[in-house]
Amino acid sequence: MAHLAEADEGFQFPVLIGDVGGTNARFAVIESPDAETGETTIVPTAGYASIDDAIRTAVLEKTPLRPKSAIIAVAGPVDGDAIALTNCPWVVRPKEMFKGLGLSDVTVLNDFEAQALAVIALDEEHREKIGGGEPEPHAARIVLGPGTGLGAAGLIHSRGRWIPIPGEGGHMDIGPRTERDLQIFPNLEPLEGRISGEQILCGRGLVSSYRAVAKADGKPARFTTPAEIGAAALEQTDAVAEEALAFFVTCLGRTAGDLALVFKSQGGVYLTGGIAQKIVPALRHPRFRAAFEDKAPHTAMMREIPVYVVTHPLAALLGLAAYAKAPDRFGVETEGRRWRAQKA
Repeated sequence: MAHLAEADEGFQFPVLIGDVGGTNARFAVIESPDAETGETTIVPTAGYASIDDAIRTAVLEKTPLRPKSAIIAVAGPVDGDAIALTNCPWVVRPKEMFKGLGLSDVTVLNDFEAQALAVIALDEEHREKIGGGEPEPHAARIVLGPGTGLGAAGLIHSRGRWIPIPGEGGHMDIGPRTERDLQIFPNLEPLEGRISGEQILCGRGLVSSYRAVAKADGKPARFTTPAEIGAAALEQTDAVAEEALAFFVTCLGRTAGDLALVFKSQGGVYLTGGIAQKIVPALRHPRFRAAFEDKAPHTAMMREIPVYVVTHPLAALLGLAAYAKAPDRFGVETEGRRWRAQKA
């Protein structure tokens, strides 16, 4: 367990923290373990050729602080010395950051590991409950987030530590259950011949669902963006948009329930990201909890599991900051994911 002991040594401050998604990247610098997180910089990933360019231009050139360590959460699996993002052309190369950015210690996590870490740091005011009972204090938890893609992670408590479990649960297969589903699913846009959760439960997935509903009913698809569809659905001005959002919410409930079963997450399920925040009224409709709880023979157990919408706008950075300041509180696996510059 040398890698966990290494993490317990802590990080040299100042620490740069970053949450890099498919569309936007968010960065901040923490000056010391006792300091508040500095001002957050949010940049579009399409606006910079690389993550190094974004950090150099948008962060380092605008602060007198010179980070010694970096903890970066990325939307994709962390594997090897060149880490490609799933929905963004950036590639993270930690060893190149030593010379190019002046860093001496770089840790790269999955973005939903950061979201899972945030669950522990959240105040009550930053989460909105969607049914269920009270969470069991040290029971497993799930974080699920529809956004540019569909992220998922688990969080378990063992030997006094919270341990985030990264994964690619957004790419699990998802299929029809009802007669109406059987009319909609053939019109969804598959990826390499199959429908995964991410083909429905993300921004482009909502657009795909909207087109599928329109095609199933022989109606025109008037909208082209997730924002338009969501607004029309919540304002009840377009029947196709309303059904598309209802279909989205139902599928989200089913998927969240499946993951809750996998982890027996009696500590709660946490829905994160901008989409979840924007559709809270739709999530409050009974169809979401009905889909979540419909897991016989475990319906009674599912009925007690609380679901929360995370309302903190920068939850992942909150989680990374908590980890940077107190790494021994978390059992974060760092083997193959932490790089240190060799001392001269």
